[in-house]
Amino acid sequence: MNRFLSLARPVFAFVAGLFVSAALAIEPSTLTSGDTDTVHGDWPFKPPTTPQVPTVADASRVQNQIDAFIIARLQPQGLQLSRPADRLALLRRLTFDLTGLPPTPDEIKAFQNDASSQAYARVVERLLASPQYGARWAQHWLDVVRYAETDGFKSDAFRPSAYRYRDYVIRSFNLDRPYDEFVRQQLAGDELDPSDAEALIATGLNRLYADEDNAANLFQRRQEILDDITETTGLAFLGLTMGCAQCHDHKFDDILQEDYFRLQAFFAPIVERDDIPYADARRKQEYDIQLAQWKEATKDIQAEIDQLLDDKRKGAEEHMLSKFEPAIIECYRTPASERTPYQEQIARIAGKQVRRAIVESKLVGKLSKADKATYAELKEQRAEFDHLKPTPLPTLMAVTDLGERTPPTYILDGGNWRNPMDEVDPGFPLFLDTREPSIADSHSQSSGRRAALANWLTDGRHPLTARVIVNRLWHHHFGRGIVATPNDFGVQGQPPTHPKLLDWLATELVRKDWSLKAVHRLIVTSATYQQSALVDDGDPVHALARERDPDNQLWWHAERRRLEGEAIRDAMLTASGRLNRRLYGESARPELPEGASKRYACEPDPKIEDRRRRSVFVFAKRNMRFPIFDSFDFPDMHQSCGMRTRSTTPPQALLMLNSEDTLGLAKEWAAELESYYGDDTRALVHHVYQSAIGRGATDDELVSACQFIETQQLSASSGVADFCHALFNCNEFIYID
Repeated sequence: MNRFLSLARPVFAFVAGLFVSAALAIEPSTLTSGDTDTVHGDWPFKPPTTPQVPTVADASRVQNQIDAFIIARLQPQGLQLSRPADRLALLRRLTFDLTGLPPTPDEIKAFQNDASSQAYARVVERLLASPQYGARWAQHWLDVVRYAETDGFKSDAFRPSAYRYRDYVIRSFNLDRPYDEFVRQQLAGDELDPSDAEALIATGLNRLYADEDNAANLFQRRQEILDDITETTGLAFLGLTMGCAQCHDHKFDDILQEDYFRLQAFFAPIVERDDIPYADARRKQEYDIQLAQWKEATKDIQAEIDQLLDDKRKGAEEHMLSKFEPAIIECYRTPASERTPYQEQIARIAGKQVRRAIVESKLVGKLSKADKATYAELKEQRAEFDHLKPTPLPTLMAVTDLGERTPPTYILDGGNWRNPMDEVDPGFPLFLDTREPSIADSHSQSSGRRAALANWLTDGRHPLTARVIVNRLWHHHFGRGIVATPNDFGVQGQPPTHPKLLDWLATELVRKDWSLKAVHRLIVTSATYQQSALVDDGDPVHALARERDPDNQLWWHAERRRLEGEAIRDAMLTASGRLNRRLYGESARPELPEGASKRYACEPDPKIEDRRRRSVFVFAKRNMRFPIFDSFDFPDMHQSCGMRTRSTTPPQALLMLNSEDTLGLAKEWAAELESYYGDDTRALVHHVYQSAIGRGATDDELVSACQFIETQQLSASSGVADFCHALFNCNEFIYID
């Protein structure tokens, strides 16, 4: 602790001396009706039409249609776009926005040396084509769908195949999978294309709910799962707080309680699937043949083992069932051929808990000493045939329907599953569409319900789907959406500052075949995006803008934005040359810092390079958020998050100053730098600035940094390590302009 304190003082002093300007987050206020385009309360619920692109008096700053809409709102206020951002500041902003990583010194040099008019456009295309683009934008989507690899709540059980959904999302962004297809696959991939493994993985969306998988009241658990799916569907795709209508008609929006349960009815037939092999037909066939050979060879031995464990298995099963109420036991004991669809769902949930209780390894512990010895002999005999036993096939985390038969859905009085009222069929929210859904059986194992919902959402004329997603893109590029509440387009949300622009972007998305990269390209090549974030109150133009639009709702300048915890960690790893850029596969498990709670901790990866993968690949445990993510406002993974909190708190600074991870990276980097640059401290400083800040050091900074390193060396400290550590802690590292 003394070591940290002794280090913190000079580092803090150096940072304060170099970077005195604080990066402050300004929360927007709502413009008065006289300052906004005319919008009515039902604006989001009418199909978007392509508005006419405004003609502006001074078109010199118009680089694409976005600028025309923005300038058309600025000019009546006597305002204008700010000057373009510094080229290197813009490169850093763009690189972080599209990939979540800082530009490398080589990328900075290439951009500086490209004097052509197409230099910026080429960088845009390079970054959109980068595999790191998908990793960056997947994280934003994973926030919305409350992705995690564990259940949460008390047990926080592990979901071994959850990461395949994360990887599907990353691949989808990298492939520029059309957004309408992206939506359809996630909601109903099993119905639309049951032979496509990618579509089946996508249905993992409907498995991301937090869950207490050892719950005793399975009726309540089933209802809570359906409620979670319904609410998340409303938030993610409709941008509406559907959950408010669970207990009663929505008090603010035109969402009836009936609408809530009609939407829920689309999901009523789903069942969890963890047994679908992730393998091609040939591999499945080979596996089945091998498994059959092994079973045949060991059938006599296995029969003896089963006989030995039979009483214990029955006892464990009865003990497990005893925690359920009689109605649940009835569902479980009713023959499968005689169960109602509702009973079948409950029986499957109960069966999962029972199977965990009767696994062979648990039963052996209950045997007598003599029977344990017998079991050991039989196990050895069975092991002689292990060469025949195939390696288990990897599996998916997915959902499918029960089949053509579906359980009923009722409006629940007060949202309580014990108080069913009128039965309802699947249907769209009446304030959006009064038509009955067209539900067709896609195959014998499906009701076709979710496919009908997915097709309705991705109809190009749907009022909300395109608006909601382009608003999310705008939010992450500008720090605030055109609708500042990305998960709430309703009355309680913020009204749009530029509804015509939002409609134009939404219709443009559909026109460009739902390509998200096309919308990214439009946004980042606009003059609006390329503005400087620096505001000079001594400039009369800026002073007027401050007076008339203090919260920058008209986007007369770019916003300074703080990086998320994931981007900060990835930036430190990238700057120091330690980032493992490998994509996909099972998640990384970094070592937790000293003092972190170990209650829900996982064993770290044995290899340090595996611990240093990008943050989107860090194991996502609901009950144990990685400390740097937690400090920098990582969302609660139990619920959808469309917009992260942006706080500035002392624990953030203390973590960055005192964390062994931060200091350890600085030391490793310093050792490498000292070995390479030797006594050429000025070249070393310049390189660190480029790697960490995205620009070279000024003459004054070179002098200050060299003096700081020399002074620290005199105190028996590593001056270079302290210098690297200082840059990790400065505002210019943690914020983007």
